Amino acid sequence: MSFLIRVVLPDRPGALGAVASALGHAGADILSVDIVERSAGQATDDLVVELAPGKLPDSMVSAAASVPGVRVESIRSYAGVIDPFRELELLEKLAVSGTEAPGVLADGVCRLFRAGWALVLQAPEVEGSPATVIARSSAAPEIGTLATPWWPPHPARPLDADQAWAPAEWASLDTELAVVPLGRRAILVGRPALRWLASEIIRLSHLASIAATVLDPHPA
Repeated sequence: MSFLIRVVLPDRPGALGAVASALGHAGADILSVDIVERSAGQATDDLVVELAPGKLPDSMVSAAASVPGVRVESIRSYAGVIDPFRELELLEKLAVSGTEAPGVLADGVCRLFRAGWALVLQAPEVEGSPATVIARSSAAPEIGTLATPWWPPHPARPLDADQAWAPAEWASLDTELAVVPLGRRAILVGRPALRWLASEIIRLSHLASIAATVLDPHPA
């Protein structure tokens, strides 16, 4: 079974190798690595790890944390490896997707950011009224409108799922939310138990700003 582990480790040569060695001794193999953020002498990495049958996930947490200076921030089951699908490929696909582009963007964002789902929202017609869902990723909640007391989506930011506007199941599933502007729209992204870092919000915001010119090339 595969797991996605987010680790914070010292940004020095050999640190990741030491984590890989510790995980190997615990019966786990690293399938792929994504460097999410580097700052102040430390790095945040997402590791997709395959655990040998009969081993407990907690053993991977203990193994990684046994390396000096390493902290395991989160762990969750994960299907497959970190997808090499990148922003440029997504933008190229959007350019030829026509009316399906918003849905293509929602699915692409999920792949890029290892999210559970994404919704493309149209701005409320009247301040305080719900936003309309105009596109969703394949695994997104089946809702047509969403209360958005937090509108506008500027600045791009994380949102708290444990608020009255959000469906109760989002908080119960430990969903971490992020919203970014998408031209006159917004994209809301949810992923389970994986905190949004500032660098990820910036990356998502930059992607959305470019995607907006494809979705709406002649804004009013």
